[in-house]
Order: sequence, then structure tokens, then C-alpha cells
Amino acid sequence: MKIFMLVSRVPWPLEKGDKLRAYHQLRMLVKNHEVHLCCLSDKNFDAAAIEHLKNITPHIYVIRLSRFLIAWRLFRALFSDKPFQVHYFFQNAAATKIKNLIEKIKPDHIYCQLVRASEYVKHLHDYKKTLDYMDSLSSGQRRRIAGTSWWMKYFVREESRRLTAYENLIFDYFDHHTIISEQDRLLIYHADRNKIGVIPNGIDAEFFSERITTKKYDIAFTGNMSYPPNVDCALRLANEILPIIHKTHPKVTLLIAGANPVKSIQQLQCSTVKVTGWLEDIRDAYNESRVFMAPMRSGSGLQNKLLEAMCMKLPCVTSPLAANAMGAKHDDCMLIGETNEEFAALALVLLIELERAKVLAERGRKFASEKFNWEATTNDLVHLMMQ
Repeated sequence: MKIFMLVSRVPWPLEKGDKLRAYHQLRMLVKNHEVHLCCLSDKNFDAAAIEHLKNITPHIYVIRLSRFLIAWRLFRALFSDKPFQVHYFFQNAAATKIKNLIEKIKPDHIYCQLVRASEYVKHLHDYKKTLDYMDSLSSGQRRRIAGTSWWMKYFVREESRRLTAYENLIFDYFDHHTIISEQDRLLIYHADRNKIGVIPNGIDAEFFSERITTKKYDIAFTGNMSYPPNVDCALRLANEILPIIHKTHPKVTLLIAGANPVKSIQQLQCSTVKVTGWLEDIRDAYNESRVFMAPMRSGSGLQNKLLEAMCMKLPCVTSPLAANAMGAKHDDCMLIGETNEEFAALALVLLIELERAKVLAERGRKFASEKFNWEATTNDLVHLMMQ
């Protein structure tokens, strides 16, 4: 099958969840199919990233988006009902290029990642099309409202409202649809949402495997540290949960690792909190820590950071929001809490009861490596496309 794959970012390096999903699906798809990868880009990209992707498929097209037109379209979005992110990523010149590419390639199938890119292909009725919602973006925005500064609340609330309507509207333009979890599928408000295929992310269990090393930190949290749900989670760990732990165990340390830390994250650096920024090998963060914590209050979809930590035999503590997306249960392969006091207590359980932590870590790796497999989930995607 000849597949035209449209993504809203160049999927390398893998510092964002959508890039990780696109990258690994691409790796699997090219084993049996001819894949033409078309990437939108709103910023300068490293030529080395393109060379890396060309080692996977020679058919790479990058379409630069004008920064001036992005600003203009965001202004126009104030007088529109379409989501701000749809306006952000859509430009007429890019639409013409994509249309011309598709007419030249004549793919058997168009695979579009995220609703923000769907405007480019929704009217191409001569081709079979699959839309990967990935997450329920509307619900992710809705969860962010409470933690947003007063001047941003209107825009976040408005984006949530617009996305709710748009996720429903765009459904009918595509033949097939996918999403990352059952939890997110239930948050797409379309009469036929049960037809959306649940295609989870996977994990490279061989790459993310335990390495014996000296433990430098007690608790770790990883992720893109400019992504608001991750920022909120890191701030919660450092400012709300760690002080409770310190009341009885003042020497417990926290590692916050990930790309692009915003100023509020950088300012957390102190004697018991280490902020690394980008790491060439994120496995170092897991290897050097004893417990992984992700007390997520917002966000959507599957938390790849949890899969990585579990595969590296790091006992994990998280919230129902993240656990439910994985289908995980408390005290089976991870511990699940809700309040700051619960998270603090669960962290201390794993730091003190070493045998319990070891058993949980073993179960976590088994759960993640067996349930989340890129080859299996991408095969399910192909099967859906061919229906």
C-alpha cells in the first residue's frame, strides 16, 4: 500500500508525544508499505533530523509555514469558530503544495495525524483517509482551564469549546479514525465514536531496559517541560508533594528531566531538586532514579513517560487520569493516588519498602512490554486502513 502520511511537526527528535507516535508508526509502516511522509514545520529544523528520517523512508517532504501568516491567521481566528490550533497550522500556500504532492503521488491511503492538520485533506474525496485524533484535545484543554493564568482562561476555555465542536464535525470527512485510548474515545462527542479504532502507543522494550547504575535521585519526572500539563505536574511535585515528604524525610531528592524547561521550572533548582533540561539519552534519568512519579492533573492520551519508566523497572506512582488511559490498576503494576498527601505517602512506601518496590517494578515492565508494542499496534492501524 502507498501511504501519504501528514504530520504537523518533523518527527525527530522525540521530545513531544505526537512526534514519538508518528516516528514509531512510520518505522513500522515502512516494513511493508511505501510511505510518503509530509511534515509541516512552523520553525527552523535541523537538517540532521531530515537525514535521520531519510534512513527510514526516502520520501520526505517538509513544508515551512510562514511565521507572519501564523500571526495573521491567529488574529483572524478571533472572529472564527474553528480551533486556534487549526488556524495556526493552516496556510493556503501549504494546502496547494500538499494537494499537488498527493495528486503526483496518488496514494492508496492518506493518514493524517491530529485534527490540526485535517483541513489540508478533508475535501480530498478521491482518496481513502484515516484521521488519528491521537487524544481528545478538547478535554485536554478543558482540564487546563483551572491552572491557567487569568488572562489566558478565556482562550483556553474557548479553544476547548471549539475543539469539542470541531472533533465532532471533522469525523464525517474521514473514512476511518483512530485514538490512543478508550478513555479518550469516550470524550469524542460523535454519534459513531464507537467506530474509532483504539490504537495505543507502543514501547521499545529492548531500548528501554534496566541498566545497573548508581542511583543519584530518589524521585524522577520526565517530559517536555514547556508543555503545560507537564509544567503543572512538575510544579506540583516540587512545591506541593515534596514538602510533605520532607517533613519526615528531608533528604529526599527530585529529578526533573526534559526539553525546554520554562522559567518556572528552571527556578525549582535547589539542593533537593535537580532540573536537567534536554538529555541526549533520557534513559539516564530513569537509570539514576529510584521511583518515578507522574501526578498528572491535566493532559490527555497515553503518558509515554510512564511506559518508558515501567520498562526500565522503575516503580511508578501516578494519577487516575494517566493510569486509566493505560488500563492500569492500583498496586498491580503501579500505585495510584489523587491528593498530595496520598502521593507523598505512596512515594515513601516505594522508597522505604524496597522489596515491594522491586515487585511492582517487575510487574510494571511485564505490563508495559506485553501490552504496548509498536509492531502490534501499527498492524492494527493497517488493518483498519484496509477495511
